[in-house]
Amino acid sequence: MTDEIWKRDEIESPCIKICVIHPEARLCTGCLRSIDEITAWSRMSPDARRAVMADLPDRKARLAVRRGGRRARLARDD
Repeated sequence: MTDEIWKRDEIESPCIKICVIHPEARLCTGCLRSIDEITAWSRMSPDARRAVMADLPDRKARLAVRRGGRRARLARDD
C-alpha cells in the first residue's frame, strides 16, 4: 500500500495547534481563523478555503498588542 491513497488535493488547514480564542477579536491566536471557520473547514470548498487563507495575514493586526505581561508590569512598578 502506498501513501498515494491518503493524499488529498485540497488546501491544508492553517492550524498550528495553538488553539486559544482571543476574547475581543474572537479569532484563534494560532491560526487566526474564527470559530465558525475552524468548525466548517472540512466542509468548505477549495475556493472558500483560499479566501480564508488570503485574509489571514490581515487579521493579525486585529489582535491586541501585548504590553509585555507580568515582566513589563513589574518593571513599571519599580
